[in-house]
Amino acid sequence: MEGVVFPFDAAAERLSYLEDSLDILEEEGGDAFLKEIQEGIAELRESIERIELRHFLSGELDLNNAIVTIHPGAGGTESQDWAQILMRMYFRWAETNGFTTDVIDLQPGEEAGIKSVTFTVTGQYAYGYLKAEAGVHRLVRISPFDANKRRHTSFSAVLVFPEIEENIKVDINDDDLKIDTFRASGAGGQHVNKTSSAVRITHIPTGIVVTCQNERSQHKNKGTALKILRARLYDLQQEAQERKVEGIVGDKKGISWGNQIRSYVLQPYRLVKDHRTGLEVGNVDSVLNGNINSFIDAYLREKGKVVQ
Repeated sequence: MEGVVFPFDAAAERLSYLEDSLDILEEEGGDAFLKEIQEGIAELRESIERIELRHFLSGELDLNNAIVTIHPGAGGTESQDWAQILMRMYFRWAETNGFTTDVIDLQPGEEAGIKSVTFTVTGQYAYGYLKAEAGVHRLVRISPFDANKRRHTSFSAVLVFPEIEENIKVDINDDDLKIDTFRASGAGGQHVNKTSSAVRITHIPTGIVVTCQNERSQHKNKGTALKILRARLYDLQQEAQERKVEGIVGDKKGISWGNQIRSYVLQPYRLVKDHRTGLEVGNVDSVLNGNINSFIDAYLREKGKVVQ
């Protein structure tokens, strides 16, 4: 409640202050305060836009933490490198916006990049914001892995699920689960190399496979993997329900190669374009450094118009 009330009260106080400040401009020498007042108005406008954006985050699970999975498309090292760039972009976005990230499972590429990664983003409205990123992301650049310096196009799919609370009913039958343990790979010291602490859970009816190897104990890894499985199964239930409601299917149906939601072009020109909203940003480096709020905001507002 504080997250809703306090920003509104602060904006109202700022508005009152700026209204009183305008009288200063009428006084002699008041022009000296013009720049400060203009900056205050710009800051107030940003605050009001952030408050307004919360109006579009009214979904049942928008307030929840998010579980994000990134899969590179065909293309070997080039696509795996692109998947890692996207992972870094979301980590930077989370850090800048006050969220915390925790890697659940990461499969490194053989030469560079990653074969897949699953991580959680913790904080209020993490899922509400990041659901705007679900879909295929396309990169066009001169490949650093091509000796002939040719231009390559790479794809990576970003999947976003809400973290499901225990009080939300998702039926999981123990007989439907195949649970395997194995030794964790990657960094982690001697412990991960000597014990079979990593856990892989296969949900037999749906074929969903979830792996967790970031915790030191097998018990904790199993608990985390089950939490992700619950989120995946809940998402399947929601998709089935949405298909029954005309016009509310969402973008997850387009997660296939060629149905990209956003293109990041580094060559022959530099531009990031969101194909759902039409928003274009020329500062590609800033976007890849985590400055994606403009794309998220535009998507949520566009989506809000459709629902309304």
